Parts: sequence; structure tokens; C-alpha cells
Amino acid sequence: MKKPNILFAIADDASHFGAYGHSFVRTPACNAVAQKGALFANAFSPNPKCAPSRASILTGRFPWQNREGCNHFGYFPSGFQLFPDLLEKAGYYNGCTGKGWGPGNYTRAGYTRNPAGPEYKERYLVPPEGSAINKCDYAANFEDFLNAKETDHPFYFWYGGYEPHRKYEFGEGLKHGKKIEDIKEIPSYWPDDEKVKIDMLDYAFEIEWFDSHLAKMLDILEKHGELENTFIIATSDNGCPFPRVKGQMYEQDFHLPMMARWDGVIKPGTTVSDLVNFVDIAPTILEAAGIPAPSEMTGISFLGLLKGQKQQGRDYTYFGREKHDVGRENDLGYPVRCIRNKKYLYIHNFAPERWPAGNPETGFTNCDSSPTKTLILDLNEKGVTRYFDLSFGKRPMEELYDIETDPECINNLAMDSRHAAAKAELWDKLQAKLKETEDPRINGSGDIFETYEYVGNSKHSWANYVNGTFVKQSF
Repeated sequence: MKKPNILFAIADDASHFGAYGHSFVRTPACNAVAQKGALFANAFSPNPKCAPSRASILTGRFPWQNREGCNHFGYFPSGFQLFPDLLEKAGYYNGCTGKGWGPGNYTRAGYTRNPAGPEYKERYLVPPEGSAINKCDYAANFEDFLNAKETDHPFYFWYGGYEPHRKYEFGEGLKHGKKIEDIKEIPSYWPDDEKVKIDMLDYAFEIEWFDSHLAKMLDILEKHGELENTFIIATSDNGCPFPRVKGQMYEQDFHLPMMARWDGVIKPGTTVSDLVNFVDIAPTILEAAGIPAPSEMTGISFLGLLKGQKQQGRDYTYFGREKHDVGRENDLGYPVRCIRNKKYLYIHNFAPERWPAGNPETGFTNCDSSPTKTLILDLNEKGVTRYFDLSFGKRPMEELYDIETDPECINNLAMDSRHAAAKAELWDKLQAKLKETEDPRINGSGDIFETYEYVGNSKHSWANYVNGTFVKQSF
């Protein structure tokens, strides 16, 4: 049987694709992948921040199993088998454009190229006027890659859009045809304010840019006669770059859009409702290519689900976080582990005395600067504290949410005796999984994550602010 090509398309910080009913964002290419293949109803990143999420995709391992790769802006771990390398060894022609693994440093581990694959980055474009769109011409780079490939080789290509990662030009969505009335609903943890709506439209415009290049890539595949034999996965690395979402540990932070297409293998219009974790992507791609997944990969292939087969062992899925961005006392992280079944999300905060989004005096560094963030901080100063508490406030050690009735995770049921049995069962399951996967945090050596070096911009570090003041950002 002819080996399939692999096209893996990953947006940067996108929670919303049109296929999921989000009418304020239009994603016809992603929608078409779902319509001609499968839509995942329950796909999750195990860590809602760019670098650790992408590391788990590449290694097929949970973040706490990836050593330095568990942290954001750190070093890529050495010694693990990555699915792109295994594909290459099996004869695949590999390439990557845009954002691969990152942000962080991979050269210390001995990598001479991005772990996602050899980069194609020679083509640039002029971004839309009045926007913060990246200059990378993803589709043109993809065509260069295909033109360079020998005809008898299957290929693997990682398309990593830089969009919709911030910064945005405030109002860029409006400038390019989007309308305030496109926003029908705002999450209850953000203020219902025009600034927030404009911010959401800017975000939507950049998702649409990501989608437009996927559309071009599909056309290029068809032109090259490769579309029918290409296994396509489209997704995002973590939730949207807004308060209480990106980098935090709630349902809408790591529950992400994902769709897949493989003509002749996946029945058009398939919906996958099983719980799927990004650690499952690597073994799935390897199985599709006819390559055995190494035993070190924790993930389980979901290729059978795409073929309409039932699969055991998907009643629970797991998430974890350690150090994201610096800005707490001594630049400590915020360790969290979570478990999710079809009904509940249980969250265990191992250091509830710390600020989950970073300290006030360093500017809540684990939340991207944005008009929405500034508005929430301004409202808090005026005595409207609800949005601040939800986005930046300290959290209890245990949280439990009924996702069926409370997907925004507002009503914490952890201390409700009516849910005590469910909480106990989930905590037991979570501990067992963490012990099985040798998580240092549960084995009493979790401080190892604090020793891994941070290689990002240290201007927000605790050392710089211990005698300083928080400078409020405005838009």
C-alpha cells in the first residue's frame, strides 16, 4: 500500500474555528477538512502554552514526562524519539514552515534544525495593510517544498501559522470587513464591552489568515496530484490569547478545535466524540505511515477512531502545567495537574498560595497583554472585581467543574458534598496516572521543574521587579 503524505497544520493560540459553530470567525478550509473527513468533539492539549504543547505533540508524551520540555521558553529535551525524525528514517521527505517547536532553544540538545522539521522560510509576502500578520508566505514555502521533493518519496510537512498569536493592530478586524455585530456572545469571564468585541474580531481576522493559507495548500496538493493520498490534521496548540484562557487550566484553555481528512480512509462527516489528547497525535501519524510507535510514547493512536472503530481506554484524559512565564517570587512556576472525563474536570493546584497568572507587581506575565486584559485591570481598580478574580485571582488547592452544565468553569464543586464521590474518584485516577507515568511532581521531586533554565526575555523576572512597580499597559 502506498504510504500517505502527512500535512500537519497548527495555528498559534486559536480556540475558535467555524466548524464548531463560532460564527464570528470564518474558516472554510478547516471546515472543509472536517466535512470531507472528521471533526473532533473532544480534542485537548495536555498543556495550554505553546512550547510544552508542541513538545508533547512531537514526543507523544505528557508534559511532565518531557523534562525541560514541560516548561515554556526553555530547552527542548534530548534523548526522545520524535515522530518527524522517525518518518524521515522511514523514507519521508520532511519540511516545516512558520512556527515549529517553540519558543525556546533546541540547539543545546544537539538539534541542528527545528524539531518539527527542516525549515522552508525563503518566501515572504506583504501583510494586509493595518495588520500585524506575519510576513511568512506559508503556502509559497509549501509549494517550494513540494517542488524540491523527489517524486517517489512520501512527504511530511508541518505548517505552523504564527497567527492568531498577539500582538494585533487594534481594530485590524474592523478594517478588513468584520463587524461588531459579528460577536453574538462573550464568555461570562470577560466584560461585555466594545473593546473586548474589537479584540475578538482582531483575533478572528488572524485565524482566518491561518485558514486562508491552509486553503492554498489544499489547492497546491490538488494541483500536484497529492491531495487524495494526504493525511491532513488541522488544529491549534492552546487556547486563545485572552485572560483566563491561554496558559491557564480550565476547560476552554485546553479543549481545542481539531479535524482530520484522509480520502478513502476517513468517512466524510465523521465526528469523533472520544477524549483525544495531543500526546496521541504522534502515534497516530506513525501508524498511518506504517511505522511502529516507540514504547516511550505514552499516547495511543486514534487512527482506529477515524476509521469508525470503537476504542477502549478513552474515558479519561490528563493535563499538567509547571513553569510558563516568569514573574512570581524567585520566578517559581505554578504546578497544576488535571483529569477530565466526559462530565467532570478535576484540577489540583499544588501551590495555591501563588498567583496563577503571575504576580501583580510584575504585570501578570502569564497572560498576554491585550485590550481585554487592560480593561479587566482597570475595572478592578474601580471596584468591579469579578473579572479580575476569575482571570488573575488565587485559586484553591482543589477545583471540580461539571463541564456538561458549566463549560466556563465558574462554579467550583470541589467542596460540595454531593460531588465528593466524583472528586475522590478523579483524584485517585489522576494520582494513579501520574505515578504510572513517573511524574516528578507526584513522586516528591517536583522542584526539578524549577531548576530548568528559562531562556526567554527576563524583563518581567522577579529579580527585576522586587523593588520596582507594575507599569500598567494601555491601548
